Amino acid sequence: MASEGKKNPMRDIKVDKLVLNCCVGESGDRLTRAARVLEQLTGQQPVYSKARYTLRSFGIRRNEKIAVHVTVRGEKALEILERGLKVKEYELLQKNFSDTGNFGFGINEHIDLGIKYDPTTGIYGMDFFVCLTRPGARVSRRKVRNSRVGHNHKVTKEDAIKWFSDKFEGVVLAKAM
Repeated sequence: MASEGKKNPMRDIKVDKLVLNCCVGESGDRLTRAARVLEQLTGQQPVYSKARYTLRSFGIRRNEKIAVHVTVRGEKALEILERGLKVKEYELLQKNFSDTGNFGFGINEHIDLGIKYDPTTGIYGMDFFVCLTRPGARVSRRKVRNSRVGHNHKVTKEDAIKWFSDKFEGVVLAKAM
């Protein structure tokens, strides 16, 4: 009786957040220019990430700022994700999807997203990470009456692939061509 055309609104999958990461591998002028690129793209102030430990072969020291990232939510996240997927031609690999229902991909040049090329800035690549969730996921994060999300309500890899295929008419390839 309940399955006569009605679908459960609590089973809908939505984008919780989109994280854009741009790792430069060194502090200084290149990192501030990468931060400017992320700020142009999102309209938000990016956060700097530090190196966890010293790697002499890479030439980085512990606590040196080497990357910038920004978290975007809501409609703006969907709009930026659409632009990023357009660069990838709506094709992702099976291994881009995690078992927890999240997925990520990278692009080589930020100018493909529609940002005008500036010779003083240069060209930066970046990573897109998308966290998917269902309504009701707040129960695991709230302060009062905290509880767990049930196994059937968690987003799986298959759910994420189906959502990607339905929402963006995307193609998921088994192996890289």
